[in-house]
Amino acid sequence: MTLNFEGGEMGAGEIAALFRHAWPTTTRHLQVLEAAGLLRHERRGRERIYSIDKKKLELARDWLAWFFKKTG
Repeated sequence: MTLNFEGGEMGAGEIAALFRHAWPTTTRHLQVLEAAGLLRHERRGRERIYSIDKKKLELARDWLAWFFKKTG
C-alpha cells in the first residue's frame, strides 16, 4: 500500500483504509476534492485510481499559509 500518495496515486480502497469512517463518507470527501480540482481519478478495470494535482495543491497550501502569516 502506498501511504499518502507518495507514489503519486492511490486506489479508492487504499484511501478509505487510512480513515475510520464509513465508505460513503470517504466517497463524498473524494468528490469534493475532485470538484475543487485537487484530485482526479481514472478507472482501471473496476478500481478508481486517484492522483493529486500537485500544482493546485501547492496553490491551496500557499493561500492557507497567507492566513497564518496574518495571524502568527
